[in-house]
Amino acid sequence: MNINSESFGIEDALQQLGLKAINPGTSTGSHWMNSETEIASYSPVDGKLIGKVTATTPEDYEKVMTAATTAFKDWRVMPAPLRGEIVRQFGDELRRLKDPLGKLVSYEMGKSLQEGLGEVQEMIDICDFAVGLSRQLHGLTMHSERPGHRMYEQYHPMGVVGIISAFNFPVAVWCWNTALAWICGDVCVWKPSEKAPLCGVACQNIAAKVFKDNGLSEGISCLINGDYKVGQLMTSDPRVPLISATGSTRMGKIVAKTVAGRLGRSLLELGGNNAIIVTPDADLKMTVIGAVFGAVGTCGQRCTSTRRLIIHESMYDQVKEALASAYSQLRIGNPLDQNNHVGPLIDTDAVGMYQTALRQVIEEGGSILVEGGVLGGEGYESGCYVKPAIAEAENHFKIVQHETFAPILYLMKYKGDVREAIAIQNGVAQGLSSAIMTNNLREAELFLSHAGSDCGISNVNIGTSGAEIGGAFGGEKETGGGRESGSDAWKVYMRRQTNTINYTTELPLAQGIKFDL
Repeated sequence: MNINSESFGIEDALQQLGLKAINPGTSTGSHWMNSETEIASYSPVDGKLIGKVTATTPEDYEKVMTAATTAFKDWRVMPAPLRGEIVRQFGDELRRLKDPLGKLVSYEMGKSLQEGLGEVQEMIDICDFAVGLSRQLHGLTMHSERPGHRMYEQYHPMGVVGIISAFNFPVAVWCWNTALAWICGDVCVWKPSEKAPLCGVACQNIAAKVFKDNGLSEGISCLINGDYKVGQLMTSDPRVPLISATGSTRMGKIVAKTVAGRLGRSLLELGGNNAIIVTPDADLKMTVIGAVFGAVGTCGQRCTSTRRLIIHESMYDQVKEALASAYSQLRIGNPLDQNNHVGPLIDTDAVGMYQTALRQVIEEGGSILVEGGVLGGEGYESGCYVKPAIAEAENHFKIVQHETFAPILYLMKYKGDVREAIAIQNGVAQGLSSAIMTNNLREAELFLSHAGSDCGISNVNIGTSGAEIGGAFGGEKETGGGRESGSDAWKVYMRRQTNTINYTTELPLAQGIKFDL
């Protein structure tokens, strides 16, 4: 039965978030700018128009940058714990609006309501982390090689941080960046995905209220909207020392080249092609739970989604049967209805890529274990609902080497030692998330060793999908090498300075050099 989205309080949620039929898409905080060009946001849930957002013109971008660079001068000298207090208040506003914002994420992007609420919870969690961090932006003291000298290292605010986010996590990734950047003394300019622009406007409304209530300058939190051309304004702008970009590897390479061309810094979070290794010592129940959620959660549109399952031959048939049984129980439909497991893909273009991938795996010699397909009829009017599929494949297939942002899981077999499985896992261009299912301590430790997984995230007895706020999130190789969120990821948002202080009346030169006048 199709449950109408209006019955889930979407209209009320939009109202609570300050969203209208047409929304200005450019903002320096409380000040908003309109243009004639509009970006329409259609929900993949039911295909209906949610609202429109106006695109940023080059002229309005200049106004944003003027406000941001001016605001930075005041924001950077505010003591970090006071900046942390602002972030604390922002986190409290997110707590107050968690329900409507979670609904908007679910409705505009298509992920399940629980995942939408979970994404807002990630925003709240990173704010809490950032508040504590605002009192811990530590440098260090070193011994000088010169007598009567002291050395230390400190971190300073960097400036304007440009944030480019993707549709699959339309609010959390922005907050991972901005909460840390703010406590570091930076100001932020955000270009959300043009596939989820209303989430960007909603977040800016929340941030703007907090900054206004505290009597702070326009420009600390800024919003721009549009296609890649608007993004290029930021990536090519020497006034933006750091660009944090989340999206495809193709996009990341373009951003990296542009930013490097002006000797700026890039924080890149790009493609994943994540695998779970299943050894003979794996717990079957845990394996199935981790693999199924990893493969079908967010309809396979997480950068940490499980794409490949590398199974020991002794376990292969057992795992294959258990997965097929689990997939037969999946309920696909309106993600706002918590009875469903799987929602839609983001749009019909994504559906097309899903269909192409299924055709290609057969053309390359693979076989389909659990049939895919596009769903139609009542409840599926948007044309974005697909069946999660399982294919048997080889790691060298071109389609397996490529990240397909869709719920397709590739099964492959390994023989003998776990080292063979690790080699298969590492045998792709991406290096984001990885996991091993085993109760064998030696296998687990080898997987985590220098000779193990080459990914930025390596898990034991937990799937690939999801991230802990306290740890640095990111990956290697074509994933881009960037790190966001926890640990010492804050350092990328600051400039590092070494200081040497001479407290004597002499000036000895380094390395024993004599320069007598």
